[in-house]
This record gives sequence, structure tokens and C-alpha cells, in this order.
Amino acid sequence: MPITSLLLFCGSRSGHDPAHAQLARDLGTMLAARGVTLVYGGGGIGLMGEAARAAMAGGGRVIGVIPQSLMREEVAQQGLAEMHVVDTLHTRKALMHQLSDAIIALPGSIGTLDELFETITWRELGVHDKPIFLLDSTGYWQPFLALLAHLDTQGFAPPDLAGLIEPLDSLETLGQRLAG
Repeated sequence: MPITSLLLFCGSRSGHDPAHAQLARDLGTMLAARGVTLVYGGGGIGLMGEAARAAMAGGGRVIGVIPQSLMREEVAQQGLAEMHVVDTLHTRKALMHQLSDAIIALPGSIGTLDELFETITWRELGVHDKPIFLLDSTGYWQPFLALLAHLDTQGFAPPDLAGLIEPLDSLETLGQRLAG
């Protein structure tokens, strides 16, 4: 089944490696070219803003969901197809999930990890069955994947933990997954 809307978790900063910002732009461009709606946190800064602006520049549909409290801190992106302003981070995450068919994570900080862990937990508990992708073309997610393997070797992981997420090594691989 083709994916028509993709929820993006990523940094509200750009990081030190310019490859991360380029990856975010390339993702936005690819989603626009494929007619896949980008759903994200609504910010105009960091990797979030890079992906959103690239998708819009390519004629893509972009939906933002941002808490009122972060409107200034994350500098809400202008010109989106839809901008949902919500009360809490929990409402933000729930609405972003409702608006998307699948989830992808690019590099980010603790907010990205929070969103990613909650999404993985929800899938493990059966709250959703959406694909969760880690775009790992730069190796950024290798320590995270090592942590998940450590949880498993220590006996704390659910038996299907490795199957709950799908690391992808390139945008080309993601493109194949989007097509179904």
C-alpha cells in the first residue's frame, strides 16, 4: 500500500554536519516530487524548516502541528498548506500520528528521541501499526540502534523490538518503501 503522508521527526537545529541539512532538503524535495504529504512539527528552524521549505518549493503539501508555547521558539513556518496550533506536546504527537501513514526520523536531539521512543512504544503496544523508518545515510542512528540491541541483550526489549523500526540507508530506499 503506498504511503501518502509521512510524519517527520527531526531537529529544530541543523547540527554541525551540513549533510544533515542537505538530507532534510532532499527528503522534502523527494516527498513533493512523489506527491507525499509532509507532516511535521511546524517549525521553521533547523532540519524541520529545511525539509518543509524544500517540500513547499517543490510544490508539495506540508502540514505543521505546533504547540502554542513553541510558536516563537521554533519560529512557526509560514506558508504551509495547514498549520494546526495545539495546546500541548501530547496533543501535537497524537494529531501528527492521525495525519500520517508512516513515520520517519532524521537526526535530532532529545525532542526527536522523545517522539521516536513514544512512536516505537505505541507500535509495540498496538496503538498503531505504521512503518517507522530511521533515515541513516550518515550513520547518525548507529548509536541508537546499538542501544536498542543492548536493551535486547540485557533482556529488557520486547521480542519484536528490532522489527518495530526499519533503518534505511538512503532516500532511494525510502522511495521504494513509499511506493508500497
